[in-house]
Amino acid sequence: MNELIGRVFSFQDHVFPSNSDLYGKLARDGQSPKALMISCADSRVVPEYIVQAAPGDLFVCRNAGNIVPPYSQANGGVSSTVEYAVMVLGVRDIIVCGHSDCGAMKALCKPGSTDNMPNVAAWLRHSNAALKVAEEAYPHNHDEADRARILSLENVVAQITHLRTHPSVAAAIARGELALHGWYVDIHAGEVLGLDGETGRFSPLTADRPLPVALAAGQRLAAETLQEAAE
Repeated sequence: MNELIGRVFSFQDHVFPSNSDLYGKLARDGQSPKALMISCADSRVVPEYIVQAAPGDLFVCRNAGNIVPPYSQANGGVSSTVEYAVMVLGVRDIIVCGHSDCGAMKALCKPGSTDNMPNVAAWLRHSNAALKVAEEAYPHNHDEADRARILSLENVVAQITHLRTHPSVAAAIARGELALHGWYVDIHAGEVLGLDGETGRFSPLTADRPLPVALAAGQRLAAETLQEAAE
């Protein structure tokens, strides 16, 4: 803890003064982040480091397993964060970011491992769809590390599906004002993979290729032809 406190002093004495203009603008004008990132709470995966974000660039929600529960009337921290980011801050992109060696996904692979942690067990049930896919759609000859990687990747897909059940997200998508992204950070290689919504596969993010997008921004009005006919 002393080491962390020492860094607080460094922030106060050096970091803040050298960025005082930026902090002053943010305090005066408020925040206008470019994106919301929903990532795991794992201390090795720091969203601001991954995208090299400056203060004010990124709205962040972190939890065990980078989980987005399906929308319900029951209030929750993730749903409230999503709603605020879309409806108040007007973010144009939401990123669900998983990672390698995820403790939450490894626990999900081991039945009974969370029996003495009822809250964790209940939380991880929001990843059951990903677990089902990993168990039934893939060969069974993978080792434990491969199973955890498969589950982590499929979990990103499952949580993006859940994200689309949130009314604020659904409406913004329909208006063409929101894009969804699925990322996976390999903490062993320092590589970030992105989900291509067209193929359902992940590929590395590279500067020389278009960014893979889970759901690109574009107006999606199911009854648009009826509306045009009425006009």
